[in-house]
Amino acid sequence: MSFATPSATPSLEGSEQEQLTPLWNVVLLDDDDHTYDYVIEMLMRLFFKTAAEAYNHAVEVDSAGRTVVMTCELEAAEFAKDQIHGYGPDWRMPKCKGSMTAILEPAAAGSYSGA
Repeated sequence: MSFATPSATPSLEGSEQEQLTPLWNVVLLDDDDHTYDYVIEMLMRLFFKTAAEAYNHAVEVDSAGRTVVMTCELEAAEFAKDQIHGYGPDWRMPKCKGSMTAILEPAAAGSYSGA
């Protein structure tokens, strides 16, 4: 018995193609110029986190120095980072001069957590 060899490479299905798109983590970095309330408020407004989710991110950024707030495609990650950078200072902290800092990092293969 013999098998025919395909003459062309089959096209990728939509879901397979989406899996090949590189994902990026939006990482919020810790500083001493913003309160827990600021972090919670920002994450709830910008990323539609629940109060509990936002609080957990606030604890993580404070204790670990960073927290991944979103994993998505590059264009959305860049927009999310810009939103964090544009959120403004924490009015509760007189020494606060601006927004928190966020960076982008390549996500591990197979990870995804939308806003």
